[in-house]
Amino acid sequence: VVVEVGEDDVLHLARFDAMRELVVKVANAIGTAWLRLDLLPASAQQRLRPEFRNYVDERIAVYRSIPDLAAARLHIDRAAAMQNRIWSQAVSACRDAGSPATTSLVISSFNDMIDITTTRTVALQTHPPAIIFMLLFGVALASSLLAGYGNAAKPRSWIHILGFAAVLAITAYIILDLEYPRIGVIRLDAVDQLLAQLRQTMN
Repeated sequence: VVVEVGEDDVLHLARFDAMRELVVKVANAIGTAWLRLDLLPASAQQRLRPEFRNYVDERIAVYRSIPDLAAARLHIDRAAAMQNRIWSQAVSACRDAGSPATTSLVISSFNDMIDITTTRTVALQTHPPAIIFMLLFGVALASSLLAGYGNAAKPRSWIHILGFAAVLAITAYIILDLEYPRIGVIRLDAVDQLLAQLRQTMN
């Protein structure tokens, strides 16, 4: 049995790598924004730092709540509300600071944080259309039928039958697992630890 890596497999691997890179970018963007709070007045820092901690807690909760999509959406909404409050407070604090350099550094880092977390949220909720997965299983079924028809006149070999079925099943499972890397064997837990480690530095 010859197993070839198709275009769909390559695309799913690329999507998995992109999701992993996005988690790293989210952690880096939040970490940079957290550090640049030092540029703001002490009174503003006292208001913003607890908000930041709660915000990161909600972001971590989003990933940990999957595959419970209802709980994940709840945490996403909470994080978005906190994000808006943090932005408003940061803009107000920059006005009070009265320093163009501080404003540029702080606002740019906060803007990057919002952009990348929004991108991450969209990527988390975006998957190929259902027709793609239906086509995948349709191709597997058609391949099985053709293989069975082609070998109908030959003596039945259970090794080849079971081997062929196993290859198809494993290939389909891996493709699905790459698309949903927080449910099956392939996971992003190690990368998610970056956010957890970042949260620990905020204590």
